[in-house]
Amino acid sequence: MKKFFYNIKKYFKYAIYSAKAELKSEVADSYLNWLWWIIEPLCFMIIYTFVFGVVFENHEKYFASFVFVGLSAWEFFNRMVTGSVNLIIHNRDLVTKVYLPKYILLLSKSFTYLFKLGISLIICIILMIFQHVPFTWMMILAIPIFVVLYILSFGIGMILMHFGVTLNDLANLTNIGLRMVFYLSGIFYNIQTRLKKHPKLVTILLKVNPIAFCMNELRKVLLYQTLPNFLLLGLWLVIGILLCMVGIHVIHKNENSYAKVI
Repeated sequence: MKKFFYNIKKYFKYAIYSAKAELKSEVADSYLNWLWWIIEPLCFMIIYTFVFGVVFENHEKYFASFVFVGLSAWEFFNRMVTGSVNLIIHNRDLVTKVYLPKYILLLSKSFTYLFKLGISLIICIILMIFQHVPFTWMMILAIPIFVVLYILSFGIGMILMHFGVTLNDLANLTNIGLRMVFYLSGIFYNIQTRLKKHPKLVTILLKVNPIAFCMNELRKVLLYQTLPNFLLLGLWLVIGILLCMVGIHVIHKNENSYAKVI
């Protein structure tokens, strides 16, 4: 772990610079430029709100904000996981020519995803003001929830990044798994109210699925002025740290062999 934190400090500026360069390249050839970072999440929110709020008559309180909070958390998690699988392969030229701790690639990617998450949260706050959601001190508790979400995503991402070098089908398997998790995470429905006749299933979905848990806790503190489950939050934090430790160990052990494989 000492080597990990040393490398994070050493290559932090590079990760920031790389993230800025990637964000600029994303919109370089676009007429709307950076506006796409606002338009894209707004469009998804409108679509899901219409389909599940109007067509399926969902009467969840603050439904548009409910969807947007869940969608923002999901998009960050989804980008971290899918973006990590082929990250080393996609950076073949860099990996084969220059020594760089491989998790720095994921760190840099995470900065671009955090930037987009920040934009989504700004839109979410505006939407909450529009829907007259009460603003209380409990909203500050969203910060540790996002920290847990980041650590979990980073740990999972490092492990997938390692296995993505040798397992060609991992990207496809990951996409299938994420699609299943997407529908089971309650992004556009409340798991507790929709499945109240199946309490065991509710417990499994909200406690075993980390992204569903994080979404639910974020909605509690941001929309419904309810304290999060600190015990489970702490448990998922420990699990996230353990996943990060496993990922760091695996990458340190195999980082000299990646250039040969790819």
